[in-house]
Amino acid sequence: MKPYKLVIKHQAFIDIQEGISWYDSRQEGLGIRFLEAIEQEYKTISLNPHFQIRYDELRCLPMKSFPYMIHFIIDDVLRQVVILGVINTSKNPGNWKRRRK
Repeated sequence: MKPYKLVIKHQAFIDIQEGISWYDSRQEGLGIRFLEAIEQEYKTISLNPHFQIRYDELRCLPMKSFPYMIHFIIDDVLRQVVILGVINTSKNPGNWKRRRK
């Protein structure tokens, strides 16, 4: 089956850049490992987007090697996965709820 197309929202890019910066400030090269892990998870999502639903139509995939969750929705008609955010699981969940509105 053909993979779904990924559409990455601007805020998700910001989330990723913040994560890269934070990890690089802790250890040189760790930010790149974080980005590579995200790219691997994106491949998983594009091949199998019907991952668990968390809130209404919002789906979340926990990353295997970093404490982050990828938040996304799918459009089966357009065969698209829209990445809404890459959220650190230690952050206040209220921040995500405010952002969704």
